[in-house]
Amino acid sequence: MPDVEQATERTHLVPRLAPGKRLGAVQQDADAGSTISSYVTKEEQLLSATSIGERLPYNDYTTIDWLHDLVKDSYRARSIHALNGVRGVLASAFESGQGWIAAALIGVLTACVAFCVDIAEATVSDWKLGYCRANVFSNRDNCCTNRHPLGAVKVNLGETCADWHMWTNDYWKAFGIFVGFALAFGTISASFTMLTKSTLPTAAPRRGDKPQSSINAVDQGVVGKSMYLAAGSGIPEIKTILSGFVIPHFLDLKVLVIKAIGAVFAVATGMCLGKEGPFVHISTCVAYLVGMLFPKYNENGRKMRELLSAGCSAGLSVAFGAPIGGVLFSYEEISTYFPRKVLWRAFLCSLFAAMVLKALNPTGTGKLVLFETNYGVSYSPMHYLIFVLLGIVGGLFGGVFCKANFLWSKSFRNYSIIKEHPVFEVFLVVLVTGLLQYPNPMTREPGDTIIKNLLADCRGASKGWVCQQEATDDKGKYIGWLVHGTLVKLVLTTITSGCKVPSGIIIPALDAGAFFGRLIGQWVTSISPGVFAMVGAAAFLAGVSRMTISLCVIMFELTGELEYIVPHMIAILVAKWVAEALEKESVYDLAQTVLGHPFLDADHAMSLVQRTQELVECLIPPRQTMQDITVDVPKENKVSRRTLVEKLDKLKQRGLMDAGLVLIQNGMLQGYLAEGELDFGLNQLGKHWDLTSPIRLLGDGEDGEFDLSMFVDRTPLTICATAPMEYLVEMFGKLGLRYICVLEEGSGKLVGVVIKKRLVVWLESLMH
Repeated sequence: MPDVEQATERTHLVPRLAPGKRLGAVQQDADAGSTISSYVTKEEQLLSATSIGERLPYNDYTTIDWLHDLVKDSYRARSIHALNGVRGVLASAFESGQGWIAAALIGVLTACVAFCVDIAEATVSDWKLGYCRANVFSNRDNCCTNRHPLGAVKVNLGETCADWHMWTNDYWKAFGIFVGFALAFGTISASFTMLTKSTLPTAAPRRGDKPQSSINAVDQGVVGKSMYLAAGSGIPEIKTILSGFVIPHFLDLKVLVIKAIGAVFAVATGMCLGKEGPFVHISTCVAYLVGMLFPKYNENGRKMRELLSAGCSAGLSVAFGAPIGGVLFSYEEISTYFPRKVLWRAFLCSLFAAMVLKALNPTGTGKLVLFETNYGVSYSPMHYLIFVLLGIVGGLFGGVFCKANFLWSKSFRNYSIIKEHPVFEVFLVVLVTGLLQYPNPMTREPGDTIIKNLLADCRGASKGWVCQQEATDDKGKYIGWLVHGTLVKLVLTTITSGCKVPSGIIIPALDAGAFFGRLIGQWVTSISPGVFAMVGAAAFLAGVSRMTISLCVIMFELTGELEYIVPHMIAILVAKWVAEALEKESVYDLAQTVLGHPFLDADHAMSLVQRTQELVECLIPPRQTMQDITVDVPKENKVSRRTLVEKLDKLKQRGLMDAGLVLIQNGMLQGYLAEGELDFGLNQLGKHWDLTSPIRLLGDGEDGEFDLSMFVDRTPLTICATAPMEYLVEMFGKLGLRYICVLEEGSGKLVGVVIKKRLVVWLESLMH
């Protein structure tokens, strides 16, 4: 299985200290023992003698068991520390250091991939304008040491650079060539993305499994949906994975390669998207592939997610040369579980990524700071009002964008021709983008170049197109281009976000904010307009993403302007407040809603349930469902094979893959047998027993018995049916549960089972 929880046999463990009798019969049978060894890791077999039972590698699109994996890691660590002599010392040392080694390796490899993407994207993007005679694979920066970035076609850059050859000096011909190349690049990017199409199982309970009190409230879950693993930023999916769900193949090497290639051509089209989101996905893929080399992470879903959280930080670190901002971004925006040791390893991972990228020097400047500025003057208290204004407008932009993009995804993308032919949608968006952006000398450039030009300080030595326009007496046309740029970025970003190409939202939002900030700066002459462009960029991005601390640090690292931390803080907070007044969810949260991933945001969930007075009993499944998933185990602790086969068939009909059977005796809860382990036991181990053999589920087994008791969790967590819903949300959010059993008040008898996906769907019904 290529997902995060793939099992291997590479971990060498000490023999069991107290082997359980329940596995005796199965292990004495050579064929059955071989079957178990093929599917169950040695670490898991070590847990067979405990009350928590063994687990198979997690199925696709199921929830991991955070508590089980915690105990599993404790067994692994104890087995290592039990070793004596030099071997024990070396094993313990490697155990302590492999997390740091993995983090450093992730940073190095991520920087190498980012370097290749940056160089390739710059070259391919410049092919829309011309090519370098000296080296056709060289971009315009490398070909011409003194290039004029803005208005490149109209000012005939080819006449001032001997090596750079423009396709044509005619404006309209250049216009057509520009759009033609953009369409070709967009088609290439979308075609590569199509190679990662994957069909996922259902993410939510079907209609028959809805809680009794919310049958009309909860919409039917997504069944058999398709997704393109390399499309978009990947951040919503990564958040889902880090919260404990398994999305198959999303972090495979194939997806990494296609994401990198697709990002090169997608950004080169000039569409309103960036490569910072794909870089986060790429760094997480690298973290997964590196983690597969270390048994500590390879065989434990909980530990793997710790490494993935650390790896996320490297993505932002290489995207913007912001190592500290990358760590904070992973903590604030991506991760659900982020203990201090993950923070330290993310810090190291981001550090190595920044160090290697600086050494590789893809920009040719030898600096990490992408948009270095030095305005030389400070702001005064009177400017606080302008920073507040930028925050208000940034919040309005973010709120309107989130609503508009969500409606666009739910309406336009539901047309059959768009839904069935996503490459055609990309073609249309690229065409509209080229037609709207090329006439404006500022929007014609790539997104990161736009920001660099708009942050320019014209009081210094800058002689760019922006400074030339601001030096003239008649600025009417220039102001018109600034207004045009702001509005075009809003419209194009709305229709671009969600297209089936690798894309990020950070660069387009920064562009729009920089345009508006520069526009405001035309009427404030006391300090450079670049200051307001810089603060406006942060405000607009805050409105879209709702980032705060991490965004403030990223802006500092992007520009090197520590002096303007306070203006950034003001604008970011105001933008966040205004945007949340219009739309509670950020662009990443809405994307998760559109994609239908079962993500549990504990803080948001708690705010929802606090508005209600619901009790846990409202999530108790219908009576028929409980009959289907309940096994009344007789005193001899065995049940017929036919009974379990019928129960398994009904579980599969529900299609959740996270469900299981609850075992009771005299109405009292005795254990829980998950669907995956039940399926394995009946269809794999069951081959070694005849169809009439009864199956032991509880108690100690005897030689020759068909025994599945080793897979039963004898310590399921429980909650009272009359407990407040806040208890349930807190337990799922803080403990990382897959399921919880509901007991009747007073008698303690089992009355229901709640799985994580059921809770997520119920919470979604409260929002909509």
